Amino acid sequence: MEPKVNWARVEFESVARNLGFARVAAASWAAGLGFTLEELEDIKLAVSEAVSNCIVHAYPERPGRVLMMLSASDHAFTISVQDEGVGILDVLAARSPGVSSSPQRMGMGFTLMEALSESMDVTSSPGEGTKVVMSFTPGDQ
Repeated sequence: MEPKVNWARVEFESVARNLGFARVAAASWAAGLGFTLEELEDIKLAVSEAVSNCIVHAYPERPGRVLMMLSASDHAFTISVQDEGVGILDVLAARSPGVSSSPQRMGMGFTLMEALSESMDVTSSPGEGTKVVMSFTPGDQ
């Protein structure tokens, strides 16, 4: 029997005031899945980093659309954060610690997301946007 999957789709504008909403939406979704409070904080921080990238890097001239997809099965919680912004020319380089397209930023977002999640994947095309998919598993399952 296939595991049941529950999902939600959330769209919002890439503005700073929506960052808290995205964090709370993801943590609320995950709260009933057996995550500890510490794990929920990790999820919120990872979502903050992904959505902040959309706000700061994806749409440098004007706000744009952010799509956050949440899905939960019996053993995993997956969060996808996607934009339709400028994209990333070299994803491998962008995932390196200290690399940022903004001189005011530390370039640690992808490093943090990867450390906080069980797995993380980044796909991007210049001029078409970026998609970050992170998976989390409660406890030691």
